Amino acid sequence: VQLQASGGGSVQAGDSLRLSCAASGGTRGAYVMAWFRQAPGKEREFVASITWSGFTTLYADYAKGRFTISRDNTKNTMSLQMSGLKPEDTAIYYCARGQGTSMSTDSYDHWGQGTLVTVSS
Repeated sequence: VQLQASGGGSVQAGDSLRLSCAASGGTRGAYVMAWFRQAPGKEREFVASITWSGFTTLYADYAKGRFTISRDNTKNTMSLQMSGLKPEDTAIYYCARGQGTSMSTDSYDHWGQGTLVTVSS
């Protein structure tokens, strides 16, 4: 399966941004999808995940109330709506696919190439 993340850009603090992830090839199956991010000089960290049904979502504490994850299985896409962006949200955002809901990178076996989000104050 190939994952293609898009939608990153340069915004001001307080702005909103919507990231998308398109999956192609081998999309059958009830996979969990997730967003991770990696800031310069830091380890990759969990942002949010969503089960195939969309009924169960999981967010990192810093994302709760500001970010919303969603997916459209008919289009094999996943999105991350981000609002109230802060300079500390600056990072490369990656979409990933895995078997179970987890905040660990080890639980995800397919990764997109990442899309850069830069938030200036």
